[in-house]
Amino acid sequence: MRAAHQPTLRPQDVVVALALHLHDGADWTYASIAQALALSAGEVHKATRRLADARLFSPARRAVAKGPLAEFVEHGVRFAFPAVRLGRAVGLPSAHSAPVLRAVLRAPDADPCVWPDVDGAVEGQGLVPLYPGVVAAARQNPQLYDLLALTDALRIGGARERRAAGQLLRQRLEAG
Repeated sequence: MRAAHQPTLRPQDVVVALALHLHDGADWTYASIAQALALSAGEVHKATRRLADARLFSPARRAVAKGPLAEFVEHGVRFAFPAVRLGRAVGLPSAHSAPVLRAVLRAPDADPCVWPDVDGAVEGQGLVPLYPGVVAAARQNPQLYDLLALTDALRIGGARERRAAGQLLRQRLEAG
């Protein structure tokens, strides 16, 4: 008999779940999600199995569980996948510096937070993204970019930023 193991989510699983949310009700394949996220189809399939084990995805409906996903991202991601800050970097704005949250906070961004990217135009505090393909995926899909930036605000932000990001994230997950 094989020993049981504790299923463990990986950081890219959060990104897969957010991408699947954006495809809710649409016909998607593992290959199409993989292409959009710069992952392999096998990795997307494994991610959906881990998400199903965590009750964040229903294989029968081929859809994310919106309420539990919102709860996990809002309250659990910062503990499961703590933010890793880098030194100064040039890249794509994230967290409180991304347009989706910056417009709501209406405060000057003295020290932008960025995912390092050679094509980036903003200099600021570097932040390691949930997985290396995040910048490419965010550039391809503005809705996914918003969800990923809000997720990072929940990982790295103070109480004010987390409150605003959580509210915006829930709105987007419930509206989709």
